[in-house]
Amino acid sequence: MMLLIALIIAVLVSAWPPAAATPPTPSSCQRRCGDLDIPYPFGIGRGCYHDTGENDITFGLTCHGTAGGRHRTISGEMVEVISLSVSHGQARILNDIVPWCYNPASRSMDEETLPWMDLSDSQFSLTVEANRLVVVGCNSFAYVRSVNTSKEYMTGCMATCPSAGQLENGSCSGMGCCEAAIPRGVNTYQTLFEHNFNTSNITGFSRCSYAVLMEAAEFSFQTTYVTTGDFVESTGGKVPLVLDWVVGKETCDEAVRNTTAYMCVSSNSECVDSSNGPGYLCNCSRGYDGNPYVRDGCQDVNECDDTTFKYPCSVPGTCVNTAGGFLCSCPDKTTGNAYNGTCDAKKSQLGVRMAVGVSVGLVVVVIATSCAYMMNQKRSLAAVKQSYFRQHGGLLLFEEMKSKQGLSFTLFTKEELEEATDKFDERNVLGKGGNGTVYKGALKDKRLVAIKKCKLINERQEKEFGKEMLILSQVNHRNVVRLYGCCLEVEVPMLVYQFIPNGTLYQLIHGRPHGSRISFTTRLKIAHETAEALAYLHSWASPPIIHGDVKSPNILIDEDYMAKVADFGASALAPTDEDQFVTFVQGTYGYLDPEYMQTSKLTSKSDVYSFGVVLLELLTCKKAMNLQALEEEKNLSSHFLLAMSENRLDEILDEQIKGEQSIELIEQVAELAKHCLEMASEKRPSMREAAEELDRVMKLSQHPWGQETSDEELKALLAGSPGTCSEIELSNAYVSMTDSAYLGVQSPR
Repeated sequence: MMLLIALIIAVLVSAWPPAAATPPTPSSCQRRCGDLDIPYPFGIGRGCYHDTGENDITFGLTCHGTAGGRHRTISGEMVEVISLSVSHGQARILNDIVPWCYNPASRSMDEETLPWMDLSDSQFSLTVEANRLVVVGCNSFAYVRSVNTSKEYMTGCMATCPSAGQLENGSCSGMGCCEAAIPRGVNTYQTLFEHNFNTSNITGFSRCSYAVLMEAAEFSFQTTYVTTGDFVESTGGKVPLVLDWVVGKETCDEAVRNTTAYMCVSSNSECVDSSNGPGYLCNCSRGYDGNPYVRDGCQDVNECDDTTFKYPCSVPGTCVNTAGGFLCSCPDKTTGNAYNGTCDAKKSQLGVRMAVGVSVGLVVVVIATSCAYMMNQKRSLAAVKQSYFRQHGGLLLFEEMKSKQGLSFTLFTKEELEEATDKFDERNVLGKGGNGTVYKGALKDKRLVAIKKCKLINERQEKEFGKEMLILSQVNHRNVVRLYGCCLEVEVPMLVYQFIPNGTLYQLIHGRPHGSRISFTTRLKIAHETAEALAYLHSWASPPIIHGDVKSPNILIDEDYMAKVADFGASALAPTDEDQFVTFVQGTYGYLDPEYMQTSKLTSKSDVYSFGVVLLELLTCKKAMNLQALEEEKNLSSHFLLAMSENRLDEILDEQIKGEQSIELIEQVAELAKHCLEMASEKRPSMREAAEELDRVMKLSQHPWGQETSDEELKALLAGSPGTCSEIELSNAYVSMTDSAYLGVQSPR
């Protein structure tokens, strides 16, 4: 019969009287359950564990057999404990894996009661460094959030499955498996799945997805977890979870003053403030080991005992143990360094002089060698910089710059950019994203710039980087952030962009106290300028450029409310051969084209879909994805399309624009957004068509007769006007760019 330790909630024993901070631990106390040692402050039975006196028996345990029994959860009563540590202040328990399975009959996910854990009434909290949220499955998005607490948090990740051949044992980086860290101070959570993603029923993959908060070191991904769904079977449905604990919820300074409750009672022990929420722990002082919560529990460590420790002295037989430490002492009639040298017989005075002479000679040789080494390192550094410059296409770029007169593109040195950013000081960070970190800088000519240190790029991008930078440098549109130049003499290129000081469209709509107080005319102007910039990239850049990550945070706004499209970190150039057919899916949840997510084929119509979501943000002042909202309102595009199908557009529009503009004009913009969000890309308009439609609506909203016309007359005018969204949908003349994937170009905002 297997034994387990169970934690009992405080409410079951609220009538027990509080005990002293350090009660005696009778010899009759059980200190072992099966193969598990139970050190104080933990214990089994009254008087054998530390009682906080707050109706909380964090440290009270019971020892049970499991034959025929069903274990209860920690949120209600019990969990199984597999190890306890007083030196680290941690306990390891077994946690249940949460399954979520697709039902082919109903074409939906089976509803189950999702478990939750609440440690808020105890002195436990989840260990930040040791634990991770693990999600396993195909097209599965899961997250954990707080429950029954005023401290709100939420964290999650998504596992995708473009094809079974891309799964790899031991790799949990997004394909079939993903991991997410948890914040500090967490003592309550519930595991949840996102319905909009956990609906996949793809041949070759299990219909079940799994999520669990567990010890990261104990997880090793296997491809069969996704293909056959044997995650639960192979682990028994339970995996380790690490909890931190404290013996008091005050700081060390406060605990020391409270002498009756202070827990560090052993001599040679010390108090340590918890790094994971409030409270403190006790540790044995350096050179001592044992249990600091028991009188005389910390005993001197005999470092000289080479059967337990690695012998600390370099010379055998020279170690002398001391209280809390050790000495390495050479024997009589010898001299030297027993710690890390040798002990030799004492030499004559002549020998000493000879030794001094040899030492001086060695110093001279070392100095000369160091100077030669430094000179060689300087030459090597210059060679490395030159190698990186050639590797990133610098020579090709340099030749092109010489052949094209008047080309405004600069090759910056690493030293210039370090000077501009005060050696990339953290105080100059403008933002961090999936494609790199952006710093604010000032060049010698006083121009303010945004400098992006890109993340690693692949081998093919390295070969064509210089050529692609030359193409991007020639993108000259008033609604696209200007690329000034780049630095190629570093391992991963850095790019220098025009600095736009007034923030992003996201901040304008969502991040300011009165962000929604933007006129409909201004919103229409921003949408039109953004569409014009994307249309330019799609149709007139040579070769065409697909942005790949269109969203409100990537649209900058200057002091005149002019839109500037930025952040080309996920951008792609038009393909030149069949080797560039597909890309890894990248972008931002809430803006991603569903067809792109399924096929991994990035096209110009992917930008059109993302632009449609930006239009919705301008019309509704709602975020593209809000996990705090009701289920049907979490995804803005899904909420909008449902409202349109049920003729409830008026319910989700921003109240301000409903009062200042004709509803017929607003409906025209909403209709355009609806066509941009078509699931099939061939039914979406091109960005050129979207820009023309927005230009028509802008002119109509500004024209005097358009402003004075009644809603009925305006509806008749709109119905008969050319270039409407209904005509866009019916026309067969509108064809998207080649449906191929592209080579990514790393660029900064």
